[in-house]
Amino acid sequence: MLNSSPFVRRLLLTALPSFALLAGACSDDDTLDPGSAGSGGSTSAAGRAGAGGIAGAAGSSAAGSSAAGDSSDAAGSSGEGGSSDAAGSAGADAQAGTAGETSATDQTAPTVLSGSPPDGSLAVGSQSVIRVTFSEVVNASTITSQSFQVTLDGAAVSGQISYFQQTATFTPSSPLVLGKVYHVAVSNSVKDLAGNALTQTYAWSFTTAALAGLGPAAVQLGTAGNFAILAQSAIANVPTSAIHGNLGLSPAAASYVTGFSLTKAGTTWTSPQVVGGVFAADNEPPTSSNLTTAIANMQTAYTDAAGRPSPNFVNLGAGAIGGLTLVPGLYNWASSLTIPADIQLAGAANDVWIFQVSGDLALSAAKAMTLSGGAQAKNVFWQVAGAVNLGTTAHAEGIVLCKTAITLGTGASINGRLLAQTAVNLASSTVTEPTL
Repeated sequence: MLNSSPFVRRLLLTALPSFALLAGACSDDDTLDPGSAGSGGSTSAAGRAGAGGIAGAAGSSAAGSSAAGDSSDAAGSSGEGGSSDAAGSAGADAQAGTAGETSATDQTAPTVLSGSPPDGSLAVGSQSVIRVTFSEVVNASTITSQSFQVTLDGAAVSGQISYFQQTATFTPSSPLVLGKVYHVAVSNSVKDLAGNALTQTYAWSFTTAALAGLGPAAVQLGTAGNFAILAQSAIANVPTSAIHGNLGLSPAAASYVTGFSLTKAGTTWTSPQVVGGVFAADNEPPTSSNLTTAIANMQTAYTDAAGRPSPNFVNLGAGAIGGLTLVPGLYNWASSLTIPADIQLAGAANDVWIFQVSGDLALSAAKAMTLSGGAQAKNVFWQVAGAVNLGTTAHAEGIVLCKTAITLGTGASINGRLLAQTAVNLASSTVTEPTL
């Protein structure tokens, strides 16, 4: 056989010393460190003799030093107090280095930035939802019916809890009872992603309106109500705008949010023009799934508003309502609607307006919608099948549910939300989400 050949045996015997010399040279050269290559433990002699590819990767001197802050080149130093003279310290546990990397964790407790409706509020609408906003992202699994409670006369109120980014929302299963004081408590079992809990329970209360609201029932926005602006294809801006609330875009990616000078910050983007976050479909989980839900809720809200039957007013003003004072109710136009002069929406805090527009909606330049008598923008809904255009420096009130695009002229503003099934276009605009 070949391996029994005298010539082969002489060749092997001659080569062995050379291989030994080469191995020794490699052992002393950091660039050929067996641990770095995944075949040994650490750069120490014991490490070179030690235990295997995974140990070598975890126990090289570079990994140990950066993870634990120890100047020693021993494999054990990359973990939590391992010995510097045993390859087994690095080789026995493949996760030794990882432990060092996570030692400097977040130790700052989250706080509550705000509750809504605000503490002490009076005449809160019966269709209201309750929200709490935290100082940082919290662990959604800790937001439960036990940690986020709404009570009436000492009994828990039934409802559903949703969570998006830094805000938890409680949606009551039925309208709030009129003329009652509701109490809200967020307990210290709420924790952030690092496991830090609220330092104390955050509690507040509010009072609902004494009288039933006039007009139709309010349109429920679901998680679409977490956004001041929500669109599907693009959000374009000519700086400088001021947006108070979150921006959301889906299924389009963040590259279709333009004019905001975005900076990536974890699962969201930030902008000096936005008091809130900017979210897009290509952000890290769970942003994409959250946006999918919000878009679906927006479409459901549009369908709800469009399908309300038996309007109180049909084709008012033949499609031109400038100069009118509008009472609560359901309004319907079978064509486009123009507002060439200021209008006023007069009603109480619990009253609701729904405007169904089959064509476009145009608010002329420098004209304004105003609220009086305690009317609230959160209870005003503009359902528009066509395009929405707010003229230069015009001002609008309410929630805009648009089947196509929403465009704000230079300097235009709205106290409400822009929810478009295509794009939202801004130009030095101001968008302020309404108080709940």
